[in-house]
Amino acid sequence: MPFTTSTPLTQFHPITDSNDKLGSRLNQIKAIELVLSRNSDFTYFVLRSFAMQQISPEMLETIRSKFAQIDHCPEQGQRVFFENAGGALTLHSVVENSRRYAAIPDNQGRDNVGSHELMRVIKKAKDDMRVLMNAPDGQFFVGESGTELLFRLIMNACLGVAADGVVLGSTVEHPATRSACARWSKIGGNRHVLIPHDNALGLVTAEDYAATVTADTRVATILHTSPVTGMGMDVAAISAAIRDVSPDCFIIVDGIQHAAHGLIDIKSYDVDGYVISPYKMFSRHGYGFAWISERLTALPHDSLVGGPENNWELGTRDTGAYATLSDIADYLEWLGEQVSDASDRRAKFEAAGAAIHAHEKTLTDAMIHGTGNHTGLAKMDRVTIIGGVENAAREGLVSIYVDGIASADVVTRLNEEGVRTHLRKADHYSGNILDPLGVDGCVRVSMCHYNSIHEVAQFLAVMESIAE
Repeated sequence: MPFTTSTPLTQFHPITDSNDKLGSRLNQIKAIELVLSRNSDFTYFVLRSFAMQQISPEMLETIRSKFAQIDHCPEQGQRVFFENAGGALTLHSVVENSRRYAAIPDNQGRDNVGSHELMRVIKKAKDDMRVLMNAPDGQFFVGESGTELLFRLIMNACLGVAADGVVLGSTVEHPATRSACARWSKIGGNRHVLIPHDNALGLVTAEDYAATVTADTRVATILHTSPVTGMGMDVAAISAAIRDVSPDCFIIVDGIQHAAHGLIDIKSYDVDGYVISPYKMFSRHGYGFAWISERLTALPHDSLVGGPENNWELGTRDTGAYATLSDIADYLEWLGEQVSDASDRRAKFEAAGAAIHAHEKTLTDAMIHGTGNHTGLAKMDRVTIIGGVENAAREGLVSIYVDGIASADVVTRLNEEGVRTHLRKADHYSGNILDPLGVDGCVRVSMCHYNSIHEVAQFLAVMESIAE
């Protein structure tokens, strides 16, 4: 039975007991009651999601076997990888297919069997992503990187609309979006307006957009999830707030940080552009991937004279990059089969997204509240958790700082003990988040669904010694 929901999956967070990684039955019932009280249309999904199999320890081992360098680094040796926001681990199938396609000399668009196969692979990848991201119309294409694609989409949107209006964004956004909007709004003769985010929670809401959007808002941007704090925005609600006032606005979403942590549902968002970086979604570096609506496709854009009018892809792109997108889809379909009885492919992706989100919630809860005999970050007197202890928007990421110890030194100490994390400094990448907090740096601890409670315990053991 197919289902639809007006509540984004990213907003559903089952309540879990910090001492029980699967959560207590009582808490599960409370979670169901909470969600159903807010959205009756969500009933089927909730009941089904709680009937689904969770990611068990046995299943987790199988999941981990599908990723390269799951617990070791060629340079460092054994390590816990909690730097997934900087780039997720890579599927073995991606590594193998990248090597395979790198050896192929044939070019695309030729009349020979080798070229025909390349075109088939590209078409399959786009078809796979259309289902995975739930985008029944519009087009997909590959670019140099997620940042480059955000610049291109924003540039063409800003140059394709009338002047004397507004390009609307928020202060929570990554500098790729803010920088592109600042430049191209000015060139296009529009004002760039930034909505202040809630510094304490790390969020900008639909209500914030509703209070600022005007009828002359031509272009708007949304950050799906923050790479600094891991907080996810309600894209569908924000988009609806924009369209209530400016229905023809071009809306572009940075989905780069969110992509690995739950479900992508473009149809429900009602937006015009969505960008991901596949290396943060179990693929590899070297390319970005974008979806654009038919409306955005039709705007003037760079293209070859006499070439296909709606082609946004410049030059010949790596077929292997497209093949790895199918690898991602195949993996997530497999995961959906393990955690549900779904037969429809889209339903399998939805089940996988729910399982990923639930498992990562278990990990972050354990990190914050403790697991086994290890004290959680919330009970370490010298540790501050950015975004607050209880924040339902958190997606697989906890950022902290330790009173009296430079965050750079904390990252170094963790790395020396075999736990890979990352320093976020109050610079052009993260200053918009950290400066208002009066913090010059933080430790970003970012997880994915292939990480384990045991790895969280290893991290907490080191943090106990650092923050004592």
